[in-house]
Order: sequence, then structure tokens, then C-alpha cells
Amino acid sequence: MTTDTTTSWTTPSPVGVAVTRTFDAPQKLVFEAFTKPEHVVHWMLGPDGWTMPVCEIDLRPGGLWHMVWRRADGSEMAMTGEYREVTPWSRTVQTESWGPGWPSTVNTTEFIADGDRTTVVQTMEYPSQADRDRALATGMKDGADTSYERLADYLATAV
Repeated sequence: MTTDTTTSWTTPSPVGVAVTRTFDAPQKLVFEAFTKPEHVVHWMLGPDGWTMPVCEIDLRPGGLWHMVWRRADGSEMAMTGEYREVTPWSRTVQTESWGPGWPSTVNTTEFIADGDRTTVVQTMEYPSQADRDRALATGMKDGADTSYERLADYLATAV
């Protein structure tokens, strides 16, 4: 089995960011890793030194989700949103808000099966190009890349 450890980042539109990564795990497991708190807390941590003490997911259209990250120094970062669409194993569409001063985005995550491998394509749509560019400047790419590496390792133990 060969793992492509590359996470691809593109800007498919003036307001969009797309992140693509293929994992050596079946579609259902990868979908659950993104949508069940008992999995999310193990990998969606961003840079080293962060934990996720709060991970609440109500996986249904209209269902809310809330996550809080904490650093060793006690500082926190939170994110909330609402699911607009849930198609088990293959797709979610949800809003995402990082809180005051940040615009809400609409994120579409697709889980594309290819045998025992799954390609995840997450597209984030911002209200404006300036909002998108500001978000990209925060270091979100490094945090997401680190999280996807953790996810690949986690999935290898969960299969």
C-alpha cells in the first residue's frame, strides 16, 4: 500500500480554498474520523502543543457543532458551525465561524472512495477574497497539514 502524504492546497475561485488529501483508509472510516468526536479529538489539533477539550457534533442538517482548542499556556481558540447537508460517508456541507472579527465560511467536504483509499476534498468559501487571504495568512495551512498527518497516522491504527 502506498500513501501519498501530500496535502494539496489550491484557490479554485477568488473566495475559495480547496484542500485535498488521500488517505489509506475506507470511505466510511474517514467520514467518521471527520464527524465523530471520539475520532476528531485525536487528530484535528493543529500545531503541536494543542488539545481539544471540547468537541460537540450533532451530525444532521440543522445540527450544530462546537470545538475548542487549548494550548499548554491555557490560551484557547474556538470554532462553531451548523450542518446544512449530511450525506453519510460521502459529503458534508457546514458553516464555520471562528468568532468575533472573523467571517463565517461555508465548507463542503467530499469523501471520494477508491477501493480501500479515500480522497478528501474540503472546499472553504469565504465572503470575499480579502477574507480568504486574511485566513490563509493565519498559518491555517501549517495547522491543517499537521492535523492531516496526524489523521493519516490515526487511521492506520484504526483500520
